[in-house]
Amino acid sequence: MSVTRLHRLRLTDFRGYGALDLDPGPGANVFFGPNGAGKTNILEAISFLAPGKGLRGAETEEVMRHDASGHAGAWAVYAEGEGADGEVTLAAGARAGTRRETRLDGAPATRSALARAFPMLALQPEEDRLFAGPRADRLKFLDKLIAASHAGHGEALLAYDKLRARRQRLLDEGRADPAWLDALESDMAGHGVAIAAARLDALARLQAEIDAAPDSAFPKAELALEGETEADLARGLLAGDAEDALKDRLHEGRNRDAASGRTLSRGPHRTDLTARHRDKDRPAGECSTGEQKALVVRLALSHAAVLQRAVGAVPLLLLDEACAHLDAQRRAGLAEAIADLGAQAFLTGVERGLFDGFGGETRFFAVDAGEVTPG
Repeated sequence: MSVTRLHRLRLTDFRGYGALDLDPGPGANVFFGPNGAGKTNILEAISFLAPGKGLRGAETEEVMRHDASGHAGAWAVYAEGEGADGEVTLAAGARAGTRRETRLDGAPATRSALARAFPMLALQPEEDRLFAGPRADRLKFLDKLIAASHAGHGEALLAYDKLRARRQRLLDEGRADPAWLDALESDMAGHGVAIAAARLDALARLQAEIDAAPDSAFPKAELALEGETEADLARGLLAGDAEDALKDRLHEGRNRDAASGRTLSRGPHRTDLTARHRDKDRPAGECSTGEQKALVVRLALSHAAVLQRAVGAVPLLLLDEACAHLDAQRRAGLAEAIADLGAQAFLTGVERGLFDGFGGETRFFAVDAGEVTPG
């Protein structure tokens, strides 16, 4: 079993870093310092080596460093490390006015190739109260996890959303050819059922991992999906029949969607992820912030174990403000969980003392005003 690791990370003109060259350790790497010092920027740079829009969803121009005159040329992230299939080099970057390009071993990389070759999982502070927040945030979190282990899930999501936007534009214009809408809705249904099937499979694996894991500082959750397409598949409907059912719902909802200006038809874009705190038998959204953070950490760590089996490699972990809302017992539990996984992790926090429970092999970096020094 291999472990996804970075041996070297180099940033060029990325946000506040004109040039940064790091040699991270094989286990936990902690970046500590005041708010706004540039800690999360390092994790964001690493996230650009994975599929998707990066940790913050920023556009390429937003992360590009500008000189004193306001001029911007190009930014780049370069890394050497180990992935699922051995040694790899990864690079991401863009010039002003161009789209980001990501390369794997010197060649342009597809989303699925990156997910397979260099698996990675990330947690962000805004996910601390995931279960008390908007449904769309929970769905985004779930799909982020799934895309790391299910090849093609990210592409299916993109295709479905593009088709949904095209359909809505036609409905908004009020002059849509019914045959053209039929074709769009048929394609939407195909991608939608694939999305729902991947979610059901991923959730079953995740719940099984949670159930089988020993008790720890992080509580276990009972997970469920609330969505009509997922329900169709869960009750045994064949994929083709589930597609027909979704097409029918989209067709029947045309007038409503046109009047509302958004897709209210019950497709996989309106699915919700629900969770209950098992020990308390209480909806996760009613739990304290610390308990919700602990539940989310358990989900991420459990999915890391699922991903390890799926691709044959322990994923790299990006944990922004990792110890926020966690008490001392759970901070120590996080250190233990990372060590048990054998994962390389990049963590941020405002104080080094938050990581006192981490082992002696943890590598610390002090970050202040874009300067990074061993700490």
